Amino acid sequence: MPFPARSASPGAAPKRGEVWWARLDPSLGSEIRKTRPCLVLSTDVVNRYRRTVVVIPLSTSPEASPPLLVPVVCAGRSAVAVVDQIRAIAKERLEARLDSVSTDHLRAVEEGLRQILEL
Repeated sequence: MPFPARSASPGAAPKRGEVWWARLDPSLGSEIRKTRPCLVLSTDVVNRYRRTVVVIPLSTSPEASPPLLVPVVCAGRSAVAVVDQIRAIAKERLEARLDSVSTDHLRAVEEGLRQILEL
């Protein structure tokens, strides 16, 4: 089941743990494409002062398979955070705030990121 429709463009800075609709095109190769929900990972201070935010795209297609595909719930729906697709994007790519993930889901995504980057 798809996520709810997007609303008008936001005016506020995103916060860590929020999920925003983000335009990821143009993309290259096997990068995740199109406009999709993305989990904001960068800290609130960075999000306030930088023109970019660090995000991980979400998908409803694949089965969870940690540490690469970490299960989360967003807007009442099951999804996976595609951890190996982490990226910094310009704030102009953000369209609208969709939801926030729980603290437990955010920690699970952080752990997946630590594992794939060997941090």
